[in-house]
Amino acid sequence: MRVVVAPDKFEGSLTADQAGRAIEAGLLRARADAQIVVLPVGDGGAGTLAAVLAAGFERVPVRATGPTGEPVDAAIALRGERAFVEMAEASGLRRLPGGRRAPLDATTYGTGELIRAAIDFGARDLVLGIGGSATTDGGAGMASALGARFLDEAGQPLPPGGAALLRLAHVDTRDLDPRIEQTRVTVAADVDSPLVGPRGAAAVFGPQKGASPEDVLLLDSALRRYARVLREVLGVDLADRPGAGAAGGLGAGAIAFLGASLQSGIDLILELIGFAAAADGADLVITGEGKLDFQSLRGKAPLGVARAAAAHGVPVVALAGVVEVAERELRAAGIEEAHALTELEPDVERSIAEAAPLLERLAERVGRAWASLP
Repeated sequence: MRVVVAPDKFEGSLTADQAGRAIEAGLLRARADAQIVVLPVGDGGAGTLAAVLAAGFERVPVRATGPTGEPVDAAIALRGERAFVEMAEASGLRRLPGGRRAPLDATTYGTGELIRAAIDFGARDLVLGIGGSATTDGGAGMASALGARFLDEAGQPLPPGGAALLRLAHVDTRDLDPRIEQTRVTVAADVDSPLVGPRGAAAVFGPQKGASPEDVLLLDSALRRYARVLREVLGVDLADRPGAGAAGGLGAGAIAFLGASLQSGIDLILELIGFAAAADGADLVITGEGKLDFQSLRGKAPLGVARAAAAHGVPVVALAGVVEVAERELRAAGIEEAHALTELEPDVERSIAEAAPLLERLAERVGRAWASLP
């Protein structure tokens, strides 16, 4: 019996790797002879770096600038000329001191520093995961760290943050790191939001980052000006581009300054960690995450794993803290069955606190149910 275990993190309780190890332990209790490959996954957001490192990439520490200017100890993942950079490592909500939101001033400068570090280490094929941001600066901070200059009418540099873009008059890219042209950059993002408007970066995600209704209006206006200047100076029209609004507009900045393409986050990560090779010839794939709901079936990790497994004709079982999707929808998504920790412990708080042993028990059940496999 050959099983690929490819879970995402269980938010608030287990990393993807911890979830994978718990599932592995349960399966081995059911079938000691099982051959198990643990491949933690992520969709590009916070926690994906850990999944990539678990797949064998090297962790490289990088001292970077946090979203409100304080230094943070971050890291990137390297394997030869390939690199993975998680923007949340430097510019994520979890990097805000004391958790205090700074919707108008937070910067992606540290993300640019992580990208520069990856290039310094020889990366020429870079995947940028952009979920979990604390920022709405359109990626201007990121570009600044790589040499771009954002100037007001008087030719003075703008301060960090999205609000300052309301005074943007010119973008100077003469000192942009020339190595970017020799680096392929792909953005892992599952958000198709445009940069501006009612579905844009400020309107949809600004409130999550602490933006008041007034802040949202200001930030949207600032991003509109940003888009206009980028169109005039660089010749790229990003205001309505799907995905440009991802991570507070970092999607737009990546397209404009890195020449990046945007792709499904989970699909990119599965390719990066070698899921196809692991699934080839497998008897079963087990995936999962903290909550399996309709959002999961709109492009998050379990759906991506199920689609990738289907290409190899391998059945998929999902394990989660809570399952909120009916069997019919699961089957339509390519998932044979799903089981929740709440089947073993109905109290949600206790199931979160005891997630690892409960997940192990649940995996043992699955292993015994599927024991008739070769």
